[in-house]
Amino acid sequence: MEPSRFLDCLAADFARLRAVATTDPTAAVPSCPGWSVADLTRHVGEVYLHKTLAIRHGAEPEPWPPAELATEEPLVLLDRAHAALLAEFAAHDPNDPAGSWYKPGQTVGFWIRRMAQETVIHRIDAELGVRAPVAPIPDDLAVDGVDELLRVFVEYSAVEWADYFNEILADSPGWTYALRTDGGAWSVRTGPGLFSVTDGVADTADVTVTGPPAALLRWAWGRELPGESSGVSVQGAPEALALLRRCIVTATS
Repeated sequence: MEPSRFLDCLAADFARLRAVATTDPTAAVPSCPGWSVADLTRHVGEVYLHKTLAIRHGAEPEPWPPAELATEEPLVLLDRAHAALLAEFAAHDPNDPAGSWYKPGQTVGFWIRRMAQETVIHRIDAELGVRAPVAPIPDDLAVDGVDELLRVFVEYSAVEWADYFNEILADSPGWTYALRTDGGAWSVRTGPGLFSVTDGVADTADVTVTGPPAALLRWAWGRELPGESSGVSVQGAPEALALLRRCIVTATS
């Protein structure tokens, strides 16, 4: 996806997130245990400001968030942070350098993609919190989101922060996973000290997950409600599936 496409998706999902967040700020967010919609709104604002400063100063600010943000009204913070983020994006070329925890992605373009994906997931959280219908997710954004989750979050984190994954991966005897959707397919291999992702799928795998792009994205990020009919088919060993889920949760926590 081109940066301009990510920005278009970010704009649409931000508008949806903000509209939904005003309906019931006190509602509990089932996909973010312990958070209300107001907490979610504040979190997104803090994330936007954090990335704004990472671009502006060339390094991610630490520590974060500053204490004064806790006293700002969540929607005011969200609007202020969103405006600052868009201004920073507009002031730079996507290839310009920016501070990032992801060593292969030290560019503004990395954050344009990341913030588009951050926003779509959190607008789903807001929708689930207020029991609003989940708005459609464009296929291209959903396919990219699954790819980003598997490669940028889990595969990279399993190497960069191996201590968090070694105990989990030690339980894998060499399980393989196939994830398929329209426009995307991934093979995942796990084993002691190993989480690798490649394009395409083998003929056989210990776990096979298939579904439409938006449904697969929600499944991968754990944004499904219990008992919800998502359209995702999951076949394979429960213990292998549980290990994959543990890796995803560890990488995204």
